[in-house]
Amino acid sequence: MKQAWRRPDRRRMRTVRDRLRAAYGRPVLNPHGAPVDELVLTVLSQNTNDRNRDVAYARLREWFPGGWPQVREAPLERVEEAIRPGGLSKTKAGRIQEMLRAIGGDDLGWMQQAALAEARDFLVALPGVGRKTAACVLLFSFGQPDVPVDTHVFRVGGRLGLFRPDAPLEEAHDELTRLAAGDPGDAYELHTALLRHGRRTCAARAPRCGECPLRRMCPYGRSRVGSS
Repeated sequence: MKQAWRRPDRRRMRTVRDRLRAAYGRPVLNPHGAPVDELVLTVLSQNTNDRNRDVAYARLREWFPGGWPQVREAPLERVEEAIRPGGLSKTKAGRIQEMLRAIGGDDLGWMQQAALAEARDFLVALPGVGRKTAACVLLFSFGQPDVPVDTHVFRVGGRLGLFRPDAPLEEAHDELTRLAAGDPGDAYELHTALLRHGRRTCAARAPRCGECPLRRMCPYGRSRVGSS
C-alpha cells in the first residue's frame, strides 16, 4: 500500500541540506542588489542553457549601452536580434520590453526592506513574471528567503517528498519557502543543492540512485533500488 504523504519539517530539510552539503559543498549567498538585471537574465534563461543565456545577455548589454531604458524604447526587432543566441528571441524580446515598461523608472530597490509577500506580489503582477522568476529576483538580488523552483528542484523535491505528490509549481514554491523558514542562507542552499543534485545525480530519465547520498530517505530512490 502506498504510504500517505506527510508534510516534512525543518529537521528533515536540514538532513537533506547537510547530506547534499557533504556531497557538493556549501554554497554561499552573495546578493548582488541588481533586481532588474536579474529579471532580464531570468527571462533569457527560459528554455535554454546557461551558456546561450549568458551570450544573449552580454549582447543585450553591448548593443544597448544606455542600459534598460534604451532596451525598453528600442525597436522590438533590434532587441530580438541582440538576444537571438538565447533562443525564442521573439517571445523573450517582447516579454523583456513589456516588463521594463511596467517597471518604468523603478529600480526595485525598495524590495530590500519590503515584506516577502509584498515584493513577490509586485513581481508576479509584471508581464511574463511567474513564481520562479520572482523568487530568483528576491533571493539572488536581495537575499529574501524565497526558494526558486526550476525543473531540477521540482523533480528532486518531488522525489524526496518535500512537497505533496502532483503538487503544482506554485505549491512547491510555497512548501520549500516554508521549509527555509525565513533563513536566506537556507533558502539559497536548498535551491542550489537540489539544483546541483538534479543535474549531477537525480537525473530525469536515468537517476543514479545507487550512489545517491539521499537514497535512504528518498521514497522514490528506495522503491527504485528495491525493485531493480
